[in-house]
Amino acid sequence: MHAATIDLLRERLAVLSPLALTIEDESHRHAGHAGARDGGHFKLDIVATAFAGKSTLARHRLVYDAAGDLMRGRIHALAIRAQAPEEI
Repeated sequence: MHAATIDLLRERLAVLSPLALTIEDESHRHAGHAGARDGGHFKLDIVATAFAGKSTLARHRLVYDAAGDLMRGRIHALAIRAQAPEEI
């Protein structure tokens, strides 16, 4: 299930035209966590020009908007590191 979720998330994030994108499944670190029964825990590192000049909150909103309904089911938790190209 989690590999399919990563693929779907990668497809959805394509709207941000990422220059770099890494998605890591960290679900194994949260085994037994009651809230994680139906969705996984993921870590996201993304670099995109869409983040230039935006606050951390605005960047996270862009990611959440792109992920859409994945955030209400397949993804229980998402740690986000979103950077503009000039920040790397």
